[in-house]
Amino acid sequence: MDGELPPASAPAPPSIHPAVTPLSFLLGTWRGKGDGGFPTINSFSYGEELHFSHSGKPVISYSQKTWKLDSKEPMHAESGYWRPKPDGTIEKGTFNAEEKVIKLQSELVGNASKVKEISRVFKLVDGELSYVVQMATALTSLQPHLKALLTKV
Repeated sequence: MDGELPPASAPAPPSIHPAVTPLSFLLGTWRGKGDGGFPTINSFSYGEELHFSHSGKPVISYSQKTWKLDSKEPMHAESGYWRPKPDGTIEKGTFNAEEKVIKLQSELVGNASKVKEISRVFKLVDGELSYVVQMATALTSLQPHLKALLTKV
C-alpha cells in the first residue's frame, strides 16, 4: 500500500442558497403518472420523471421528461431554471413556501406556435407532488390540459 493514494470520496453537495431554501422540498427526483387531454386531442396517460437540483447558486435547475406508459416511447422533455425571490415571486410566477404551492405562468411558448398561454400549479400534499397544467391556443381559452401525481424516488 506504500505510495498508493487513499480512496477518493465523493464531493460534498453544495450548501443550499438562502433563496432556494423555501423551495428545497422540491430538490431531488420525482416520478409518477399523469393524464392529459384537450378539446382538440384525444385523452392520454403518461409516465413522468421530474428532477430539481441546485448548485449552491440562487436558482433551482429542473429537467422533466414524459413517456407513453405502454411503449415507453418519449413524449416530451424540457429543462430550465427557477429563480425564487424572498418576496414569494419566482420568474413568471409565485410560490407560497408554507403551503408548498408554486404557480407559474408562461407568456411565450417557443416551440409550440399554436399555444398562446400555459399555467402550471404545483402542490406538495402528504409527500406527493401534484401539478395541473392549463393551456390556451388561438382557438381555445385557458383550460385543463395535464395533471400528474409524483412521488420522490
